[in-house]
Amino acid sequence: MRGAFIRTLVEIAREDPKVVLLTGDLGFTVVEPFAEEFPDRFYNVGVAEQNMVGLATGLAEAGYIPFVYSIVTFASLRTYEFVRNGPIAHQLPVRIVGIGGGFDYGTAGLTHYGLEDLGVMRIQPGITVVVPADQDQAAAALRSTYNLPGPVYYRIGKDDGRTLAGLEGRFRLGCTERVREGDDLTLIAAGSMAYAAAAAAEKLAGLSIEASVLIVSSLNPAPADDLAKTLRGVPVVVTVEAHYVNGALGSLAAEIIAENGLGCRLFRCGVTDTPHGLVGGSSYMSDRYGLSADGVVRSALRALEEAAPAAI
Repeated sequence: MRGAFIRTLVEIAREDPKVVLLTGDLGFTVVEPFAEEFPDRFYNVGVAEQNMVGLATGLAEAGYIPFVYSIVTFASLRTYEFVRNGPIAHQLPVRIVGIGGGFDYGTAGLTHYGLEDLGVMRIQPGITVVVPADQDQAAAALRSTYNLPGPVYYRIGKDDGRTLAGLEGRFRLGCTERVREGDDLTLIAAGSMAYAAAAAAEKLAGLSIEASVLIVSSLNPAPADDLAKTLRGVPVVVTVEAHYVNGALGSLAAEIIAENGLGCRLFRCGVTDTPHGLVGGSSYMSDRYGLSADGVVRSALRALEEAAPAAI
């Protein structure tokens, strides 16, 4: 996904000379296409992410569209006050690109786990928050949002080459995209967890349970109208996200269900405990915290069981 994002950014930069890219001394083997084609619009600021956002804020004030590129935790958490007081407060077109949400950097430990970024960014009303599901949608989302007037936060997965069946690169800001129909329950997935949700739906179909799969690719603006309309009359909803269960997709779904008086049963599939001292590859960590396809199936079955009327 990150490769497609950079390739698309290069294409946009050819058309728009205002686009510049800053990195905090990482992204090598990924950002070179931009750096080599536009050396005068590429800045490696070193391991100084807060300063990077400050520089980007000044560039945006001067009329540029700066993209700042770093690992999710450094892009969102280390810089948070600078993002809040700079581009958000002054509504400047700074684009924060966070790479590797959830356990994408599993072997690097807790400091690199992207489990809070969508929550902390989403609570700020002055920033667009985009979390594409695959590389085609990442490219479409970038083209659709790169020239918005205010700041944008992108959470971009490390994986390259995969595409989600049924999505076909569709992206509409503030809307959902359906990739599977089903009447027994609805799986709502954000970002690259769409793959686990789609695979879980296939496994559930083998158990004679038909699950609908919805993709949420923007949290600000939230797809509130789409979700309220879609979830009306749905018996069971399971949100699926590589994030703590509080603050992001699960919280958004809970808010919409409550505010619209919907009667569906919600179960949030995400990380519930701080992963103290636990490291491993992304697949291992996802399995460990119930974010694999099998983990989503277990969450869905538990949700259906809890929602079932008690036997008399």
